[in-house]
Amino acid sequence: MAAVAQCVRGALRPRLPLHPLLSAAIRTSPRLLCAATQQKNTGQNLEEDQSQNQNEQKAETSSAEKLLAEEKAKLEEQLKEVTDKYKRALADAENVRQRSQKLVEEAKLYGIQSFCKDLLEVADILEKATESVPKEEIKDDNPHLKSLYEGLVMTEVQIQKVFKKHGLLRLDPVGAKFDPYEHEALFHTPMEGKEPGTIALVSKIGYKLHGRTLRPALVGVVKDP
Repeated sequence: MAAVAQCVRGALRPRLPLHPLLSAAIRTSPRLLCAATQQKNTGQNLEEDQSQNQNEQKAETSSAEKLLAEEKAKLEEQLKEVTDKYKRALADAENVRQRSQKLVEEAKLYGIQSFCKDLLEVADILEKATESVPKEEIKDDNPHLKSLYEGLVMTEVQIQKVFKKHGLLRLDPVGAKFDPYEHEALFHTPMEGKEPGTIALVSKIGYKLHGRTLRPALVGVVKDP
């Protein structure tokens, strides 16, 4: 009964003017009034609960989105690092491949370098042999010497052809500018009619193997008087 009385007192508090018939019904039916008041309060409580649940759901959704955004940023950063490492690895592998290929090509080109140096001594001996034969003695009435000389010349020509075939070229730089990468100066001497810094005399022929100096030419260089 106390609860019913409390409901009636709450309902009868002056809020808005009530219709006379409604006021009489409330006074004559307090239980009905209490039930209506409780239903009203229950409806308000439900609305408040729903609003609170929605706010909580929004907060949870916002927190989940934030976590997902952070995880996405972290994964993107990891992907960037892995991509950079992959590109660097590819570049390193390509550099190694190019260096290896260059070494293989150089080995093919210059693998005969030591052998060529030994053959140069043979070419030098042939050249000296042909130069030592007196030209005035090469006559038809001296067939043995003539045949020997012609054989030496033919051998020298043939060996130079073989050298050229394998990329080995002579350096006979008379009159050319002195180049320390291709020539080795034995002496310097003044000489009329010659430009200083040019080569006046070649003491020993030089050779280049595929553009690389295998043996520098031994030369005499013109200097200022």
